[in-house]
Amino acid sequence: MRWEDQRESQNVEDRRGRPAARGAAIGGGGLLLLLVVALLTKQNPLQLLSSLTEAGHQGSSYTQPQTGAPQDQLGKFASVVLASTEDTWSKILPPLGISYEEPKLVLFTQAVQSACGFSSSAVGPFYCPADQRVYLDLSFFNELSRRFGAPGDFAAAYVIAHEVGHHVQTLLGISEKVHRLQERASETQANQLSVRMELQADCFAGVWGFHADRNQLIEAGDFEEALRAAAAIGDDRMQHLSRGEIQPESWTHGSSEQRSQWLQRGLQSGDPKTCDTFSANL
Repeated sequence: MRWEDQRESQNVEDRRGRPAARGAAIGGGGLLLLLVVALLTKQNPLQLLSSLTEAGHQGSSYTQPQTGAPQDQLGKFASVVLASTEDTWSKILPPLGISYEEPKLVLFTQAVQSACGFSSSAVGPFYCPADQRVYLDLSFFNELSRRFGAPGDFAAAYVIAHEVGHHVQTLLGISEKVHRLQERASETQANQLSVRMELQADCFAGVWGFHADRNQLIEAGDFEEALRAAAAIGDDRMQHLSRGEIQPESWTHGSSEQRSQWLQRGLQSGDPKTCDTFSANL
């Protein structure tokens, strides 16, 4: 990718190197002590608990994240990719009657607290619709290269664009509709809906790639890098690596073939209307 000297997004929170904050917690013994203190001091135990909880938050070693583009090479790369997705979707969505609200990108190390809960880097990059943020431990790119055999800057860019694709689904109201359907569905049916969501995000990532190519960010071989990355993290390959067997009914992201197929569809069309995975025969 020709990403050097390109615009960097300011929608970045750099939390790397900072401990992830958790809410204050009091065990059974602590609650008993709290009741004793409340009786002796004639205070409302609920008010006392609230005060302790606030003190726990204030005493946390967590500090507010820095905003703006990071200064290191890999952080700058992620900021440029995010900026390119902003340019793309801010042009595509308004003609469809949707105003593009730019998501934040949170860079973290090992673990992070989001509006969707506490997560470790083991879950990989993810998007939280509750706070409209993409969460990314940049060490995932090394794992993508070494463990899954999918190196390259455009392979890494595809990962970010995929998570931004989930943000687009949120803005379009797709995420909420699918979530409601999953609440009434069986586990197998819920998994199938999840697969369609993920494949659509792959296609949306391809739509971004199409427009990034038009903006001359793409070099020869970049699309092939992304397609290899999509195939490398298909459910069938992941299950084969971890379990030695493949169970399609438990898939949540789609097979290697499906992921690369839908990514390629977006790369070729550049049109989100071609990304209707919910009506397609998978």
